[in-house]
Amino acid sequence: MTAPEPVERTPGPAWARRRAAARRAWGEFTRHRAGVLGLGVLVLVIALAALAPLITDADGVDVTRATGGRLEPPGGRYWLGTDESGRSVLLLVLWGARISLLVGLSATLLSIAIGTVVGILTGHFGGWGSALLMRLTDFFLVLPSLVLAIALSTVIGPGVGTIVLAIGVTSWPSAARLVRAQTLGVEARPYIERSRALGGGHLHVIGKHVLPGVLPLVLVNTTLAVGTAIVAESTLAFLGLGDPVAISWGSMLRSASNSGAVTAGAWWYLVPPGLAIAVVVLAFTLCGRAMESVLNPRLRER
Repeated sequence: MTAPEPVERTPGPAWARRRAAARRAWGEFTRHRAGVLGLGVLVLVIALAALAPLITDADGVDVTRATGGRLEPPGGRYWLGTDESGRSVLLLVLWGARISLLVGLSATLLSIAIGTVVGILTGHFGGWGSALLMRLTDFFLVLPSLVLAIALSTVIGPGVGTIVLAIGVTSWPSAARLVRAQTLGVEARPYIERSRALGGGHLHVIGKHVLPGVLPLVLVNTTLAVGTAIVAESTLAFLGLGDPVAISWGSMLRSASNSGAVTAGAWWYLVPPGLAIAVVVLAFTLCGRAMESVLNPRLRER
């Protein structure tokens, strides 16, 4: 007897529809020049940050191996000058992007995950448990998130993980509110009632209907929240609540302030990290606005 020939599995119509929808979304996204520009800037910055150990010498960020002069102005040897220890500011900006982007993305994912879970649970189940969660959300929403992050960082101790945790656990209420409103809108649709009438349980309704309905909003909110998280990380690092050894854009601004770069007129030590923060935050905002226009038909019609 001969072995049966393997049957080639072809993708079903659902996958074909998803690929077609993804192509349409990408085509709509490319129509937004600002969004494409922001995406290009983000790809460039992320690539430079990821390849920093390969394209630069890690010894250059070591204080004990610095070869430049103190606050040396830009020139042929150091394009963006040096810091108070004689290290290249350009090299510090490249390596600082790694910590700033890592903390911003990690804190955003943590806050969005908490907000999504809380928003879906409160919108789907209701009852006294949901009311209690929403009162807790209102409590965190009223208090300034930066003040809470500073207090939490002070209690736990300085460090990169502390900043991620501080930003993540204090910036989720806005995401929870948005996801809850979207969940209530999805729950009111007729196919949810049909799914329940056919025996669909809570996990089926949430996994098959509610979660796909709120994912576009979560994706857009994630893109827009990364910029806020990067600014918060820079603020906490500037206040000295980050890892004193790690190099980030916020710690560079703190070092520039403490070393007297302002009074010495060393603009090349202050402008590059500040400009990097502004450019990356603007790039994330442009991408988020473009994605919001793509995923929201009302905005697309406007």
